[in-house]
Amino acid sequence: MKRHIPNFITCLNLFSGCVAVLLAFKGNYEGAFIAVLLSAVFDFLDGLGARLLKSYSHMGKELDSLADVISFGMAPGAIVFSLMTEMQINEWFPYLAFLIPVFSALRLAKFNVDTRQKTSFLGLPVPANAIFWAGIVYSFPLWISNNVAILVILIAVFCYLLISELPMFSLKFKNLSLKDNRIQYLFLIICAILLIIFQQNAFPMLISWYIILSVLVKILKISKV
Repeated sequence: MKRHIPNFITCLNLFSGCVAVLLAFKGNYEGAFIAVLLSAVFDFLDGLGARLLKSYSHMGKELDSLADVISFGMAPGAIVFSLMTEMQINEWFPYLAFLIPVFSALRLAKFNVDTRQKTSFLGLPVPANAIFWAGIVYSFPLWISNNVAILVILIAVFCYLLISELPMFSLKFKNLSLKDNRIQYLFLIICAILLIIFQQNAFPMLISWYIILSVLVKILKISKV
């Protein structure tokens, strides 16, 4: 029985992702944002549950990827598409939003066959990408609507980040030692400050901070070589 628990949690991730897509097409960006956050929580818990229960399976791995395509690919794509249809722009422009699920699927496929991504990531993880898009549309819809060029640039940049070779740190702690987890602690401290100041509007900032810190870590490592 316990070996099915992680898969059940993965199904909750998928369910939340489907709800996010539906709410996005209805223009309910707050609800879609919450649903994406729930999917991210379930995505974290299914992996944690699999490790604690030692119930890894090939089916679980495939199910997780399929769920992520919806929750962290289609859902943010639907959110951005829905917002773009409300803008006074060329009727074909909103379809650029579906580059998000396309590149998310490529990212997931790459992750599944890349043996280098065991303790860290290469490229932006799809949950982080989805949280950025759901968060920025929910928190700053007017700003996005008034800056179409910036929106298109952001789509291009984040699609590139998904499949890039940029090393990005994992939030998995080796232990509780500050020395061994300095990057993780620094990330979490700044995140806490941003959440206190900006509350629910902080999420796109958290993801931006994650990207910036990953770039800084890479630069510092190169400079030490």
